[in-house]
Amino acid sequence: MSPNARFHSLVDLDDAELERQLLQAGNLYPTQSKEGSKLFDANGNMPLSDEEREHMILAVETKFSEIFDLMRIDRNDPNSTDTPFRLARMWVNELFAGRYSAAPKITVFPNRRDVGEIVISKGIKVMSVCSHHWQPISGVCSIGYIPREKVIGLSKFTRIVEWFSRRGQIQEELGEQIADFLVEILDPVAVGVVIDSKHYCMIARGVEAHDSSSMITSVMRGELARNTTLRSEFLQLISEQ
Repeated sequence: MSPNARFHSLVDLDDAELERQLLQAGNLYPTQSKEGSKLFDANGNMPLSDEEREHMILAVETKFSEIFDLMRIDRNDPNSTDTPFRLARMWVNELFAGRYSAAPKITVFPNRRDVGEIVISKGIKVMSVCSHHWQPISGVCSIGYIPREKVIGLSKFTRIVEWFSRRGQIQEELGEQIADFLVEILDPVAVGVVIDSKHYCMIARGVEAHDSSSMITSVMRGELARNTTLRSEFLQLISEQ
């Protein structure tokens, strides 16, 4: 098959067909970059030094400049002159920042009053990127937990959600990562994580769904997974205005 024939055959496939064809072809991808750096999952984490991050931004800028040339975008256009650098800085320092930064410092406090009821924080901003098409995932997250011996400062929920969100994600795994992290640092009686987000990989392209469409996922751990009455209470509380 000529390269052009293969190109046209792949362009006409939908996402599921494309994935199936590539898997059948047995395509294998590298596990290290050309520079010898380890490659890791889009929603994984490997902290970088400031120097490594600066080097990455310059390298990504070069590649975005090549993309502009391939797409015939003239950087003499003043609106596009510095766009490759802006894109590189945005992807490394903002949209994918959770991949390259250490976990936020989480201060926990003793549960001195033996609080045994569910504690909830809701309306936490989610701003992420779909790892399939690199389009925004925008929404809110609600977290509830029943303490055992430790409680956590309210602002830390926002920092945790942001750290896991600022990566290439699928929403199902994002909720799991947040819940697992909270279980690890708090050892709570129960944890629940509910995310309600819009996916622009579905709104801006593909089926072009209405921009009011959203995806809701929930992750329940401990008593919230086992106790249906408690789970109903949690879901009702986070749905109230």
